Amino acid sequence: MMRMLGRMVGMVAIGIPLTSCYTLQPVRGAAPNPGSQVAVDVNDAGRVALGGSMGPTIAQVEGRLIERDSSHYLIAVSGVQLLQGGEQVWSGERVTLSSDYVTSVYERRFSKSRTVVASGAAIGTLALILAKSLFVSPAPQVEIIPPSDTGHSQRIPRRR
Repeated sequence: MMRMLGRMVGMVAIGIPLTSCYTLQPVRGAAPNPGSQVAVDVNDAGRVALGGSMGPTIAQVEGRLIERDSSHYLIAVSGVQLLQGGEQVWSGERVTLSSDYVTSVYERRFSKSRTVVASGAAIGTLALILAKSLFVSPAPQVEIIPPSDTGHSQRIPRRR
């Protein structure tokens, strides 16, 4: 039991940082490096220009930045946020966005505070589950007593 407990705690301790929390932070100064996860807000001119290929109600495009220069962004798109709040999942299709269509650029960065909170919540939940399972009272023992008169049987005739 203790070995299983150790394994579960170890999996949580390793798993939470691996799936840790990331946030989109506004890019200030230099543009993000190619290969980084980015999101760009699209303006009205961009919605009109990209409406045929990406849909007329896109608000934000998220994905991996492949290339960036002064006039465009080349992004392997992983998702599109819509103006009405919906989301479309993409599978890395490459889209070129003109810099004129972009109002804001964000970079996906590791968030220490969110990871600490998520780890604490996960470990607390695991501790609660384990505490309940360790301190559950055992099922009562029931003694089965065989009948004392096992040699006789009684037959009851059926009516036809």
